[in-house]
Amino acid sequence: MNPTTHTLNVGALTLADLHTLHAGGVTLTLPSRAREAIARSHAVVARAAAGTAPVYGVNTGFGKLANQRIGEADLDTLQLNLIRSHSVGVGEPLSPPVVRLMLALKAASLSRGHSGVRQEVVDTLLAVYNAGLVPYVPSQGSVGASGDLAPLSHMTLALLGEGEMLVEGKRVPAAPELSRAGIAALRLAAKEGLALINGTQTSTALALHALLSFEPVLEAALVIGALTVDAARGSDGPFDPRIHEARGQPGQIDVARYYRALLAGSAIRHSHEENDDRVQDPYSLRCQPQVVGACLDQLRHAALVLLREANAVTDNPLVFTDTGQMISGGNFHAEPVALACDAMAVAIAEVGAIAERRIAMLIDSGVSRLPAFLTADAGLNSGFMIAHVTAAALASENKSLAHPASVDSLPTSANQEDHVSMATFAARRLQAMIANTAHILAIELLAAAQGIEFLRPLRSSGALEEAHALLRAQCRSIERDRYLAPEIERATLLVRNGALSRVFRSLPAQAELPALWVAA
Repeated sequence: MNPTTHTLNVGALTLADLHTLHAGGVTLTLPSRAREAIARSHAVVARAAAGTAPVYGVNTGFGKLANQRIGEADLDTLQLNLIRSHSVGVGEPLSPPVVRLMLALKAASLSRGHSGVRQEVVDTLLAVYNAGLVPYVPSQGSVGASGDLAPLSHMTLALLGEGEMLVEGKRVPAAPELSRAGIAALRLAAKEGLALINGTQTSTALALHALLSFEPVLEAALVIGALTVDAARGSDGPFDPRIHEARGQPGQIDVARYYRALLAGSAIRHSHEENDDRVQDPYSLRCQPQVVGACLDQLRHAALVLLREANAVTDNPLVFTDTGQMISGGNFHAEPVALACDAMAVAIAEVGAIAERRIAMLIDSGVSRLPAFLTADAGLNSGFMIAHVTAAALASENKSLAHPASVDSLPTSANQEDHVSMATFAARRLQAMIANTAHILAIELLAAAQGIEFLRPLRSSGALEEAHALLRAQCRSIERDRYLAPEIERATLLVRNGALSRVFRSLPAQAELPALWVAA
């Protein structure tokens, strides 16, 4: 049992809650109001199961087979067969943080009191989460409509003791793991199998995983972009608040504010405030608030959509206890998640794209006025010539990955399910894009730090010198050509693990700066 208890605030989860659920290491509990809502909705399903009227998901087949009636004696078997037949995923398993979110989000959704499951179903989901167990869930096989059927079926199959768990990266039978944790294998009753797999919890969990994974990378990008401004002896004039207030785009206003805070107190900037014959900086420096700010606005919108979805009820049919009705609808269609993920993909690609342009600018002596390819003895040494090629390759790869997934619908279930969202792939491909962008930023960090050293003894701002020192603790200055791939990996770790993010968050003016996912 984990020592920290966290109440699953059903229907009112915050982004801070989702950070906690994603990280794990807590014991989740339900508020009493959720237990009452679960009991009321289950009573409606129990009456329907005992009745003679056809009710989808209770006493009928599924999808195109909805017109097939199922006898009362077979209602539990119907649900078990549903899970077995739908556990057809392929590919690498989903990561533990994603599966943790799936378990918690499914429990939260079922606890809203519109799904008709018994309390035992939610209790089992929470018990598996609290025990730190990770159901084995293949990552491929969902089209993001009719729910994330295959991945949620694999998750459910593990709860039944028929599936598998991931233990130290290896697939093992679920039943012994449940037994060791003191968890009874779940047995399904009417509608419960359908309620467990009919929903958007996999695509939402994948999308939230991307959002949370990208947050430190974006904060690192702000720090590195500012470091490049100083390395290229760029102007801080383009970050003047009056420019951005005249346009009124909130993300742009905030990013300009971030850059002013990061560059404040730089002796490098002070050294060329006068007698600098350059009138304007390249767009990759000057337009960072406009470009990264627009990306931030898209990410903030995605965060709002995903937060709504994390709190949503997305199975079918839904139970309404005030009238005792069960009504079929389409909340399982993950179009909001798909569109949010497509917007995130473009934003992630653009953060990497402008970083690649800044690297190209730094190594071009005609623009940056630094030594060619950031090496003092160009010709004998190639410097950052091919490191930039790697960044260009990754930026180009991200362009292909940024192609919208949501427009690529294929009908399924004999054309009963004739428009689907592809949200699960839309969310899943974001991890590759984040990795690419983090590598690009790592190369820029190495290049910008090298550029700063050509300007010594001048010093940058306190925050940027701290970022420079963090890098130099892992990677020494590049005075002549050497094997750089391992150093790119070490720099990438600084981008992804929150080290540079902490520089951003510890700015003296941070108390006055809006959090990334909160608009000013």
